Amino acid sequence: MPSRSCANLLDMASGDILDIPQTPRGLPRVMTVPGIIADGDSDGMSSSCRERKIVVANMLPLHAQRDTTAKKWLFSLDKDSLLLQLKDGFSPETEVVYVGSLKVDVEQSEQEEVAQRLLEEFKCVPTFVPHDIQEKFYHGFCKQQLWPLFHYMLPMCPDHGDRFDRQMWQAYVSANKVFADKVMEVVNPDDDYIWIQDYHLMVLPTFLRKRYHRVKLGFFLHSPFPSSEIYRTLPVRDEILKGLLNCDLIGFHTFDYARHFLSCCSRMLGLDYESKRGHIGLDYFGRTVYIKILPVGIHMGRLESVMNLSSTFDKAKEVQEQFKGKKVILGVDDMDIFKGISLKLLAFEYLLQQDQSLQGKLVLVQIVNPARSSGKDVQEAKRETYSTAERINQIYGRSNYEPVILIDRPVPRYEKTAYYAVAECCLVNAVRDGMNLVPYKYIVCRQGSPGMDDAMGIKTDSPRTSMLVVSEFIGCSPSLSGAIRVNPWDIEAVAEALNVAITMSDSEKQLRHEKHYRYVSSHDVAYWARSFMQDLERACKDHYSKRCWGIGLGLGFRVIALSPNFRKLSIDHIVSSYRRTQRRAIFLDYDGTVVPQSSLVKAPGAEVITLLNSLSNDPKNTVYIVSGRGRKSLSEWLAPCARLGIAAEHGYFIRSSKMSDWECLASDLEWKPIVEPVMKLYTETTDGSYIEPKESALVWHHQDADPDFGSCQAKELLDHLENVLSNEPAVVKRGQHIVEVKPQGVTKGLVAQKVLSMMVDSGTPPDFIMCIGDDRSDEDMFESILSSVSSPSVSAAPDIFACTVGQKPSKAKYYLDDTADVLRLLQGLGNASCPKPRHTAHFQVAFDSVL
Repeated sequence: MPSRSCANLLDMASGDILDIPQTPRGLPRVMTVPGIIADGDSDGMSSSCRERKIVVANMLPLHAQRDTTAKKWLFSLDKDSLLLQLKDGFSPETEVVYVGSLKVDVEQSEQEEVAQRLLEEFKCVPTFVPHDIQEKFYHGFCKQQLWPLFHYMLPMCPDHGDRFDRQMWQAYVSANKVFADKVMEVVNPDDDYIWIQDYHLMVLPTFLRKRYHRVKLGFFLHSPFPSSEIYRTLPVRDEILKGLLNCDLIGFHTFDYARHFLSCCSRMLGLDYESKRGHIGLDYFGRTVYIKILPVGIHMGRLESVMNLSSTFDKAKEVQEQFKGKKVILGVDDMDIFKGISLKLLAFEYLLQQDQSLQGKLVLVQIVNPARSSGKDVQEAKRETYSTAERINQIYGRSNYEPVILIDRPVPRYEKTAYYAVAECCLVNAVRDGMNLVPYKYIVCRQGSPGMDDAMGIKTDSPRTSMLVVSEFIGCSPSLSGAIRVNPWDIEAVAEALNVAITMSDSEKQLRHEKHYRYVSSHDVAYWARSFMQDLERACKDHYSKRCWGIGLGLGFRVIALSPNFRKLSIDHIVSSYRRTQRRAIFLDYDGTVVPQSSLVKAPGAEVITLLNSLSNDPKNTVYIVSGRGRKSLSEWLAPCARLGIAAEHGYFIRSSKMSDWECLASDLEWKPIVEPVMKLYTETTDGSYIEPKESALVWHHQDADPDFGSCQAKELLDHLENVLSNEPAVVKRGQHIVEVKPQGVTKGLVAQKVLSMMVDSGTPPDFIMCIGDDRSDEDMFESILSSVSSPSVSAAPDIFACTVGQKPSKAKYYLDDTADVLRLLQGLGNASCPKPRHTAHFQVAFDSVL
């Protein structure tokens, strides 16, 4: 049953497609003993002492069959399912609950009974997505739009892929909502870990995060993630990205896939990532979303048990006899356009054409798994495969020799295992693929077993060999360092790789095989699951150390996570303190604080000038604008504010009022001629970048450059400048799309420290301090204020209001939402100020004496 808290997420879609029937009954939530769940609300209750994982996937790890005679459903576990095998990575005490769909349609009248039975017998929670939504969700959006796009296929014309269909997207959202409701029925959000599998459920995290802000949520993508140039063509790209970012941990098979995802986050959402102690993390509204790179493995025990079946022994002997005197190259692929079967056949044909001595001695056995989807693309791929195989067999075949053998039928595991064991070489030629575990299975089968060795007449102590030719565009390629990697589109190169593989010395084959077998046997599916779950636990360990609340509508929802002491600054609260105090220090940043960061007009409006005058004209106040901008601009813009103090260029120039002279906090700028030519070099080679010269600093901006290239160049420039300035009194800092070089020791924090020291030395220590800023440089002021007031020279602790603009992690204790909030606050303080200035000369003399 859809929960009320998630109902508004469905408002983004409309039409009958969202008229989802209610679940027959709500499943009880808290599991107390294996297979039995007791009624109760988990919000205030812990589950049993058993650790629990909830694995959510499109399909449950079950076989289902209808007994028409008894009119009863028969269910059994699918032992070949990855979902079932990953349990080996958890402790025996861990309870695993599966949420997903069945591969069959169950009548609505039977759904309640089937759901209860599956829960009790298999710990499975079926989703029962309505048939019309299921068709548009899985066969529509997943298979016709996401799957091709994630494999780099764009619908350039109607004959080449299906165009984006809003109804299919609505069905995808609706199906994800059904999954979310089922998870909510069984989850204990305080204790359980939820692990979502694959691209079918990429907006599910948003539904779950909205209902439970601190839910422990992991996601693993089993397909490729395309480059940003491909992904950003998707009309709903932001909704899917934000859905994934509502997880705590996102897993990918390879660094390339993770890199593409991070690039999309950077280019489309403006998010930066960093690596700390080997872990990649994205800061997303105060939450750290971790990225894990770990290829999935195979289940060694399951494969070895099939290898030791008598049927496998018999088939291996039969295949061995069938190809006696010949070398077998094996391919095992699904029938789809991305597996490159036709390219494989063309490379094999080219090899036979170039080396006539191989004719009659080399056989390519291609096992074709049933297609997972239907459509014209699959039919075209099948037609091309058959016509190419037929041509090769006609040209190079003989009465007792067929060079290409296509096995296009459901092939049982024992038969595949027999072919793996006999094949001299395995060729995986996909043009784009997620992981592809065929090479792993081949390696294990070539390692053999005592029973298999006996059946094939191999001595138990004889060396094992295997050869792999793999596409560089599949997920397992990086982990198989001994394989021959090829570009599947380069037919001649693939043919040459096959020739190298079959003619390589046995000793070399043995070394490569041993290296691969060590990796595959140690990085199995249990290792994958255990490693992922350990990282998920680490990613979630600080969930309850922060305050969380949700913002955003629909699929743009996200959770803000901040320090428990961090709260919004109340105008009434600060005005009360303001009225009560007599010696006030006020520090205000400029851009992003009193003037919107996005504003094209940087000069302050009349309202800002009035507010600054009302504060600075109060004799109880010492008010400073502390900015990174140059003194010329600030002097012109703030000229009407005669009694306002200004610190320009992060404090390099400072004056206490319009009547006083500018003072410098540093003087040595001999490093500028060293820096400028270096920055010019990077500006010339980075399109969109430019240099901003300041009197005290030089700033290299790259916000208009390509995000990835600009970031890369910024890192290189930072290293370059640190090297050339190692003996100079200057510091190099990297900020938001900038690299800045400025004098050593000049910070906004130093400004705050000097002004506060002036007030203490003049006998008027502040009893009220307010500091507001929006960026990293303002954090120096927050830190400086806290350290200054804790010094022994300050007898009584003042009221401190350090405030950042925007809800984000900060050293400040308070936040305001935006510039409008800041101006409302200043208006409140201005209304509480004295109208006429008095005794201002005293502060002026005291300040000048300190400088």
